[in-house]
Amino acid sequence: MQKAVEEEREFFLECEKNWVFLTLIMIGGYYGAYTFCVRGGVFCNAQTANIVLLGMALGQRNFARILYMLVPIFAYFAGTILSEVLAKRIRKMQVLRWDTLLVLIEIFLVIFLGALPPSAPDRICQISLNFICAMQFNTFRQNEGVPMATTFVTNHIRQTGSNLVKAIRDKDERALLKFRMHGSMILFFLAGAILSTVLCTYFGVHALFGALPILIYAFFRLLPADLVNEKSLFSRVPRGH
Repeated sequence: MQKAVEEEREFFLECEKNWVFLTLIMIGGYYGAYTFCVRGGVFCNAQTANIVLLGMALGQRNFARILYMLVPIFAYFAGTILSEVLAKRIRKMQVLRWDTLLVLIEIFLVIFLGALPPSAPDRICQISLNFICAMQFNTFRQNEGVPMATTFVTNHIRQTGSNLVKAIRDKDERALLKFRMHGSMILFFLAGAILSTVLCTYFGVHALFGALPILIYAFFRLLPADLVNEKSLFSRVPRGH
């Protein structure tokens, strides 16, 4: 009986597996570098830096800049709300998991935004990517039982350092595993940012198309789970929700 319980605890849906989180955090790094490099110098993957810039604008009484910074912040806020509302409704339909559908939505969004000419307002990309990053962050919450973000790395850096100490000091194998997981997330985020920056140098605003192969790979690995392997598990909610 105890063994069966342990096996149940160790079972993870496809959308909870490590490869999904590594893939998506690479996308998070890619989006952040893209908007900063070629779409207005703001970050779309997280809002900490944008909040700092908003505070600076408030301190300088730069009202135009205040409004400019509020837009991506509210887009992120709205994306979080919508993903929370849609997830439950999509689950009831029992066709695709919200997690898989979200990756598909990202694919179409990237195609649309990547095709926009340089003359298109930066705001279109900023709002759209802030919105989708918030949805991604709110949707993918636990990597094989470990709480993790897929759009920024601040907590991953803290967890890497903390778990390294525990692994060495306490000979804690679980801490060592977490150290490796969080460290890998940092590296994949960095890889996404580097790739995006290089492609932006050569292709400008159209460099967003570089995210497509990564997203398509994720979608077609998640899809079989929804349609075949985990079709009977639609009622099972991913950990953290």
